[in-house]
Amino acid sequence: MPLQQKPVVVVTGASKGIGIAATTVLLESFNTIVVSISRSRSPELLALIKKYPETLLTLEADVTDERAVREAVGLVVKIYQRIDALVLNAGVIQPFGRIEDSGTTTDSWRAHFDLNFFSLLYTVQAALPALRASTCGGRIVFISSGAAVSGTPAMGVYNASKAVMNSFCRTLAREEPEIVAIALRPGMVDTPMQKVIRTSGPTHLHEEDMQKFVQAHSTGKLIKPEDVGHVIAALSLNH
Repeated sequence: MPLQQKPVVVVTGASKGIGIAATTVLLESFNTIVVSISRSRSPELLALIKKYPETLLTLEADVTDERAVREAVGLVVKIYQRIDALVLNAGVIQPFGRIEDSGTTTDSWRAHFDLNFFSLLYTVQAALPALRASTCGGRIVFISSGAAVSGTPAMGVYNASKAVMNSFCRTLAREEPEIVAIALRPGMVDTPMQKVIRTSGPTHLHEEDMQKFVQAHSTGKLIKPEDVGHVIAALSLNH
């Protein structure tokens, strides 16, 4: 397929975890152009750049910087004249803490929402015109979580941001019927985020909640990132 006819997929948080897995699958198995937006280039991402110099464009930007993100999306449209899908993966799980804890500050919640929610808002806003014009049918895949409905103690800010993400996705799907909007709950995936939970969680999480994460890791029940990557890639390209 000529380069100018390949679908263009923008992936945020593409330097590690689910993001790098989805980027790899899109490049290796789905014949796409991938544009990654992340704060840094991990060794894994640098390796992909060398392997796919014509079909991987990496843009370094903090997704909490609205101006930088809007400029990045505008650059993608300028270079490729299209965006066919967004994979909105960038996010954090911290800070941990019960709602009443002194360390659970309003500022810490705002900072979390800047990344886990508000970055979604302006990324979608910036990309909507191109997604509407996509000849493939524009698609947006939000990486959600079971936390959106679980209410796990000491994970309140993460629970809340993922619940808001799901609501945003539902609203977007009704407002933009020509664009497919999907909030994907990938399950417990073997990513750096799971390591954060295992190392930092014991100070904050209930014992029974903590054991759920520890046992999933110790018994090999965490989902492989590449398996989730295949699902995300297929959903973003209507396969």
